[in-house]
Amino acid sequence: MKAVLLGASGLIGSSLLKQLLENPHFTEVLILVRKPLDLQHPKLTVLVVDFDKLREYAEKLKVDVVFCCLGTTKKKTPNQEDYRKIDYQYPLDMAWIAYTNGASQYHLVSAMGANPHSSIFYSRLKGEVERDLKTVPFKTIHIYRPSLLDGKRKEQRFGEELMIYVMRVINPLLIGGLRKYRSVKIEKVAAAMLRQSLTDKKGIFIHQSDELQ
Repeated sequence: MKAVLLGASGLIGSSLLKQLLENPHFTEVLILVRKPLDLQHPKLTVLVVDFDKLREYAEKLKVDVVFCCLGTTKKKTPNQEDYRKIDYQYPLDMAWIAYTNGASQYHLVSAMGANPHSSIFYSRLKGEVERDLKTVPFKTIHIYRPSLLDGKRKEQRFGEELMIYVMRVINPLLIGGLRKYRSVKIEKVAAAMLRQSLTDKKGIFIHQSDELQ
């Protein structure tokens, strides 16, 4: 299969990229980036794009599977319109391009608490992209809703690092219905995405954080 990956430089995306390149079921992995990456592999194709003009690259985006790990933070993108482009518009633009080109699967990293009616901007935005992605008639759509991501970030954020440490201590205490609130390793989320892409399921599937464990 041939895959396209958006968000390859992020937490989950970088882990997923490594796993895709190592997996024999994928013969080519295309990643879309804003800037060239110093990364080489026989199966890897790097396409530098302007995400605002994604449709201009449609001829180069003929794949079987889409993995979307795009996402930003309020610190990186304080303007809500720009934030919405990254977390909502680009994933949907890619969805329609890929579907038109014949892709059968779309895998989206969303977030726990995603709800299009939420009063919280982040949760509402994730809910809206989930809702509108479901209107694209792919054979299969997988939506992943991880809780706090446990992984090494490029940017040092004291609050997040502290929370990750606290959650590692608390995780064993979260049992039963509370399991979904456990932090989850980025490698596990990426592995779940890869594993689901190798199944022959049809329909729309939402994977909660406890399932990703």
